Amino acid sequence: MRKVAHLLQRKGANIISVEPGLPVLQALQLMADKNIGSVMVMENGEYLGVMTERDYARKVILKGKASAETLVKDIMSTGLPRITPDNSIETCMHIMSESNIRYLPVFDNDHVCGIISITDVVTETILSQKETIEQLQNYIQS
Repeated sequence: MRKVAHLLQRKGANIISVEPGLPVLQALQLMADKNIGSVMVMENGEYLGVMTERDYARKVILKGKASAETLVKDIMSTGLPRITPDNSIETCMHIMSESNIRYLPVFDNDHVCGIISITDVVTETILSQKETIEQLQNYIQS
């Protein structure tokens, strides 16, 4: 099975982050502009958590809070499982499924180096299966 390092190499390890004191509305605008469902929450280069669309829906909309007045630090997810570039995609799939989460921060020597989503994991699994199918077809035809 492929590793997280391979996935990050394919999609890029670009980290989109916001500071914890930013109003949620501004973080949402950034997410919309970048067409992403989450942002890392970082302060002075240190990882603090992740803010997701799910956090927004459950902690702002459903509670009747104002997006312009609520701060990212008040709704971000913390304590997410940490993975490394050496973890397998299968391991990530298991962690996401068991924890009912859609995003996993990736750490290399306690330094955040990327984030992967359930969509990334599914895409990588499909690509891996296509590769296996092609190899089997080539084997059968030879």
